[in-house]
Amino acid sequence: MSVMMIRTQVRPDRVADVEAAVQKTFAAIEAAQPQGVRYASTKLADGVTFVVLLELAGEVGPGDNPLNAIPEFAEMQANLKEWLAGPPTAEPLQVVGSYRLFGD
Repeated sequence: MSVMMIRTQVRPDRVADVEAAVQKTFAAIEAAQPQGVRYASTKLADGVTFVVLLELAGEVGPGDNPLNAIPEFAEMQANLKEWLAGPPTAEPLQVVGSYRLFGD
């Protein structure tokens, strides 16, 4: 299992665009039901910082992310460069304990 935390700040004038794209993307993910993936997008209280959690099952490598095959996900990723206030930071997480948030 691989778990990543991606943190990024969005330009204040683009927050609504990001939220709409996230909702569209999650609807597409729900319809596609990709295997080996757990994915969540959250927004912090400042209103412009988003934190994404991505878990890929043990048999799925980072280059094999099933989300990349979903057109809405690819479209959202392509638009990020216009929406972000700065580059995102990605950090691998080591799960020490979890209750139903992460698999296994």
